[in-house]
Amino acid sequence: MDWSTGLLGFAAGLLISVTTAPVGVSGAVFLLPIQVSVLGVPSPAVTPTNLLYNVVAGPGALVRHWRAGHLGGPLSRRLIAGTVPGVVIGAVIRVFAVPGPHVFRLLVAALLLPLGLWLWLRTLCPTPPSVLDQPSPHTTTSLALAVGVAGGIYGIGGGSLLGPILVGRGIPVATVAPAALASTFVTSVVGAATYALLSLAATGDVAPDWLLGLSCGTGGLLGGCLGARLQPYLPETALRLLLGTLATGIGALYTVQILR
Repeated sequence: MDWSTGLLGFAAGLLISVTTAPVGVSGAVFLLPIQVSVLGVPSPAVTPTNLLYNVVAGPGALVRHWRAGHLGGPLSRRLIAGTVPGVVIGAVIRVFAVPGPHVFRLLVAALLLPLGLWLWLRTLCPTPPSVLDQPSPHTTTSLALAVGVAGGIYGIGGGSLLGPILVGRGIPVATVAPAALASTFVTSVVGAATYALLSLAATGDVAPDWLLGLSCGTGGLLGGCLGARLQPYLPETALRLLLGTLATGIGALYTVQILR
């Protein structure tokens, strides 16, 4: 990795995380196409490199939430209980079955594009509080397991998927954001370690690009600190619309890539 690639990775991590951290999204789902198309990270090494970004970038926002007393709680435990085993399963699938990027883009576009539009609609035309039906603990953990598998396969943190769903079901952004970021961090640590172990038994580019992952993650660390600092000053409606915009934007991005 030359200095220009490292600088570009740092800048990408910084800009992405400062935008996504206030709503509990690490930004790895945005970083993935940049790594593949701009930075030239080979497959499947792009997945653990993205997880390494989450590991380095995560503590920035988490420390801010911890100091504010927002970290921990039952939602964090449920998400971690689902995503941790899921990421191990996903890593094994990625190394030995190697699903193609086209399938990933199709699934993300099909899920996030309508989900983002739905969240926008729920925010602009809110449902009365008595009608909101928050997911049960079992449903939340099952959803986290599925997201963990996706994260293990493609190296996304999961907040981009969990956040819109949980917020759309009536859980406040201030509750979802720290829980989703905590889940992303723990899951990424386990996922990166799993890939490091699998690289000992598999052939090809399985281990992460350590220098690039650290460069992107350092930018994400600084951006996450700033994004988490900004969150308390942003109104709930603005955060919900931001999360809906991010979900819609990611879905639209992958839709364009599919149609090319």
